[in-house]
Amino acid sequence: MTARATWVFGYGSLIWRPSFAFVERRPVDLAGYARRFWQGSTDHRGVPGAPGRVVTLAAEPNAVCAGAAFRLHDDDRETVLRGLDHRERGGYERITRTVVDRETGACFEAQVFLAGPENEEYLGEASTDAIARQIGAARGPSGTNADYVFELERALDELGAR
Repeated sequence: MTARATWVFGYGSLIWRPSFAFVERRPVDLAGYARRFWQGSTDHRGVPGAPGRVVTLAAEPNAVCAGAAFRLHDDDRETVLRGLDHRERGGYERITRTVVDRETGACFEAQVFLAGPENEEYLGEASTDAIARQIGAARGPSGTNADYVFELERALDELGAR
């Protein structure tokens, strides 16, 4: 790792579809956050008036969220981050958090996209049945919301994560 290394933490679709060039990918954990289907998607997995549900992070003191960290090329770091800011524009903000390499235990900072309750797309908690019904019915420009869930499950399985 270089002193200037910029990492991006993926815990949702970024795990299986980063859509940017990177130098390396590592399985990592983010402590203090849990993955939750609490964010609405009207631009990818749903439409206005019929949003899909995608994951965001909820602060939970004893939780650990598994994901993948991507180290960006130094030369195109700003271009990639601008592209991600646009991709995650539906209520997500970019913050910096420390992640832990699941294989080596090394800690490093990564850029994390988090959608909190203050954004207009935030749907918040709901029963598992209500979330499942909404996901089952939602479809957007990026495909069905159910496909998002299946791809996330597959990607987490590949990482050895729940």
